[in-house]
Amino acid sequence: MRALVTWSGAIAGLMMMLVGSMVPTGILFPGINLSPQIQHLPSTWQVPALLLCALVCGPRSGFIASVAYLSVGLFQLPVFHGGGGLGYLQTPAFGYLAGFMPAAWLSGRLARQPGMNNLPLLTLSALAGLVLLQICGILYLLIGSVLTYWPAEELSGMLFSYTFAPLPTQLAICPAIGILALALRRLLFIE
Repeated sequence: MRALVTWSGAIAGLMMMLVGSMVPTGILFPGINLSPQIQHLPSTWQVPALLLCALVCGPRSGFIASVAYLSVGLFQLPVFHGGGGLGYLQTPAFGYLAGFMPAAWLSGRLARQPGMNNLPLLTLSALAGLVLLQICGILYLLIGSVLTYWPAEELSGMLFSYTFAPLPTQLAICPAIGILALALRRLLFIE
């Protein structure tokens, strides 16, 4: 029964990440004449989908979903921001995608600890996963720069565009992930 729960959670997480990679983030706010306006943000919903899967379904499901997402993107479909295929391994963005696996494991592991069924702790679990994902991406950028996969002069620009530009949006979404995770955990009787 546990294997069924793990695999169904992983499949749900994979589907959320595939859809989330196509949906840009945005903030809805009232405009001048009180009509709703959307301000688009420099991020997508794939990272929140990964973290939500890990918080609700656990570390195994989150890890399996992230491996499946990477496999689909590297060998089958162009689901990544810049497309897909094995050539994506040599892009600066791949380190952040590789960070999905440890981020899912850490967030899911933290969320499975006793007493974690409250909003602040689930939000902190999501934040921990996000920080680990960013660290993996930064390390990949540094290693790629040392190995001359891309010019060292471009490192600061890549750090800005891959880490610092989307980070505020991703940080702002972490409480929303915590709220959704808490609601789903209560709905599914997960303690």
